[in-house]
Amino acid sequence: MKKLMLSAIAIVSMCTVSLAQEHGEKKEKAVNVPAAVTSAFAKQFGIADADWEKEGANYEAEFEHNKKETSAVFSADGKLLETEVEIPVAELPAAAMEYIKKNHAGATVKEAAKITNAAGVVTYEAEIKGKDLIFDAKGNFIK
Repeated sequence: MKKLMLSAIAIVSMCTVSLAQEHGEKKEKAVNVPAAVTSAFAKQFGIADADWEKEGANYEAEFEHNKKETSAVFSADGKLLETEVEIPVAELPAAAMEYIKKNHAGATVKEAAKITNAAGVVTYEAEIKGKDLIFDAKGNFIK
């Protein structure tokens, strides 16, 4: 029985790793993330559990905060660089929605997010056909 349980656990573990690799995910365990980053994350958000991903020289945590999908990017020394919170599409600024209707007629916004950088500057992101459109706080198209 013990061998059967160990075999089952090994198979499930291999499948999980295989699926993550197939989807191009580069998740890092918290032990691979610098202590300054995990400490700053826990202090900022009051939680310790997140899925970590290396983003260039920075570290991105993906987690649920206040019942919303959230991500936060930290420098290697633990400085919070930006947060991104998923929002309903209806919460995008009106000017952004007008731009999308005019320039991407018939396209559906798959996801929307509010991004706040370290200086407090807010931008919005709308994903359309696999591309991210970025708007300023008033809904003016940036890129």
